Amino acid sequence: MGHFYFVRHGQTVWNVENKICGATDIALTELGHRQAIELGEEIVRQGLKIDEILYSPLVRAADTARHISEITGIPARAELRLKEQNFGRFESTPRDGAVFHEAKKQFAQRYDGGESMLQLAQRIYNLLDDIKAEADRTYLLVAHNGISRVIASYFSDMTNEEYAGFGLKNCEIRRYDFD
Repeated sequence: MGHFYFVRHGQTVWNVENKICGATDIALTELGHRQAIELGEEIVRQGLKIDEILYSPLVRAADTARHISEITGIPARAELRLKEQNFGRFESTPRDGAVFHEAKKQFAQRYDGGESMLQLAQRIYNLLDDIKAEADRTYLLVAHNGISRVIASYFSDMTNEEYAGFGLKNCEIRRYDFD
């Protein structure tokens, strides 16, 4: 049927500090910019055929997509549905905090002002359904680790523990095929 590629944005300061970025707009580090440039060069080297880059409007993903687009010549545009999950009161707290780890097990919880896992899944699944319907186009989605989990769950069964433990490295690219 069709396929697309997904990439997590380059490294941010809060990635280095082990903080939850979520919907907070955190910029790339110098390494993050280099990772994005190197990924663009790798896409060219591999000769990947991509029609368009869709990226999260948060600066860390937007800058990653911009670097890739500049190197590859692939047009890019913001896709609001790719914005990272809003973790409410947990934004900027430690990623490995025990309270956050327990809260993530509650898929309908909005984290006191944030967005539930179920709300996040709805918007990402809707986006993937839209992309699947355009089988003649190949997209590169540039977004966040939380988005990578939802995408993985769209394609395979996962336990809650597998879902919570799934993740991609900064600027790691992955191909997904629709059946």
